[in-house]
Amino acid sequence: MKNSLKRFVVLMLALSLVLALSACGSTSESNASASPDASASTAAADSVLTTGILRVGMECAYAPYNWTQSDDSNGAVPIYESNEYANGYDVMMAKKICEANGWTLEVHKMDWDSIPMAVQSGAIDCGICGQSITPEREETMDFSEPYYYASIVTLTKKDSSYASATGLSGLAGATCTSQINTVWYDKFLPQIENANILAAQETAPAMLVSLESGACDLVVTDQPTALAACVAYPDLVMLDFTGSDDNFAFDDSDVNIGISIQKGNSELVEKCNSVLSSLTRDDFTSLMNDAISVQPLSE
Repeated sequence: MKNSLKRFVVLMLALSLVLALSACGSTSESNASASPDASASTAAADSVLTTGILRVGMECAYAPYNWTQSDDSNGAVPIYESNEYANGYDVMMAKKICEANGWTLEVHKMDWDSIPMAVQSGAIDCGICGQSITPEREETMDFSEPYYYASIVTLTKKDSSYASATGLSGLAGATCTSQINTVWYDKFLPQIENANILAAQETAPAMLVSLESGACDLVVTDQPTALAACVAYPDLVMLDFTGSDDNFAFDDSDVNIGISIQKGNSELVEKCNSVLSSLTRDDFTSLMNDAISVQPLSE
């Protein structure tokens, strides 16, 4: 009898433990499954489509696309939670989109690598930051149609042995670098024969400092960045092999620059596209030239 009682008590304790663990598991799974929905609801509630405030992420350190300045001259706008201002081609484009839709522009200064994550999570509405529309990025974000078409070029010093290169083959053996997580670094530097590719630079300005300081022979970038750099650093020269058979191999996704938007937010994509479709390539070029002319180091 005592043995039977003991077995009954042990069995009940075991059963209680199983039920307790099951209950804990159910609660945890319930919370886990509810969390993404809650995040999605919060992101939706904060969206420009409900608030009228377009939260745009950009580095504010990537002239002529975007940069930081100390005042609101030349149409600069305040940087969110900062005493500084943002300006550049991306700001000009964001202002056009906001004006057309009756929205208020809110620029968020962010590290380059954090912008896609912020777009994906809904922490910001979009990234207007000189992003190429690559297949890899399209896996996790939606994009507007292009708001600029940026050819791939090379920057080197005027007194460099590479300054006279008339094609890609003329860059063979160069020590080079570019910005991290860009097609410039990942796709185009490896096309230079026998290149000594240094570690990627965190920002476009850091890339230019590396070149200016003599740490490398050349950098690969896009045409607007190169044009702006040549204004800021008169000892640099841009090598553009466009139209040559001896050029970098690229496709449209490498040179088409678009606005990144949270996956599935088709309404915001459409509203951005409605503005962009009203502009021509000549309009884009004119705006970019305006941005280059007013970048801080051009004065």
